[in-house]
Amino acid sequence: MIREAHVNGIKLVYREEGDPAAPPLLLIHGRTADHNDWNGITQHFAARHHVFAIDLRGHGGSDHPGEYPLPEMAEDVVALLDHLGIERATLIGHSLGGVVSYHLATNHPERVERLVLEDPAPPLPLEGRAPLVEDGSTAFDWRMMHDTERQLLNPDPAWLDGLGKITAPTLVIGGGELSPFDSAGVAARIPGAEFVVIEVGHLVHVNGRRPFLQAVDTFLNR
Repeated sequence: MIREAHVNGIKLVYREEGDPAAPPLLLIHGRTADHNDWNGITQHFAARHHVFAIDLRGHGGSDHPGEYPLPEMAEDVVALLDHLGIERATLIGHSLGGVVSYHLATNHPERVERLVLEDPAPPLPLEGRAPLVEDGSTAFDWRMMHDTERQLLNPDPAWLDGLGKITAPTLVIGGGELSPFDSAGVAARIPGAEFVVIEVGHLVHVNGRRPFLQAVDTFLNR
């Protein structure tokens, strides 16, 4: 079921699946994607969870407000939880969605039951990135691309320290040698975090779906 909510001053679109009485779980896509990035995976988790696959601001059917501070994108998700009447949820975030998820877990630790970060960019200055070149893509806001890229290249130093404030049990899944990000560095900063490598590159849930789901299920079943 595709729904929309007006929260934190913007419209957010999300897909809802599963039993409303089951534990809530949010799926947060990577940059340029939307809730459809989790097709098939949504159904897997909906067998035992009340699943919400959201479109972040600037993506999919959600609003393009023109401003994309990463902590504010996390506040969008908190506002959606409030709207849905959910006090605590499990978060699974890929790439940019992982960054948004760790900001949420840093600033609102009481709202996160468990945290899964799939190949997230660390809050450290990224080097060796090719300049963004706009093409004809219309599925996302190009201002979001430029705004988030600036923050990935030059993150607030406080964000790194913030990882140490995360209290939720955390699993970080890295894509290995082919990944552009040092997700191991993220795991090392989060107290008690587990780290698993699946050598398929950045799109772990796409190119290594079976081991990805096995790793997440094992973690969630503890």
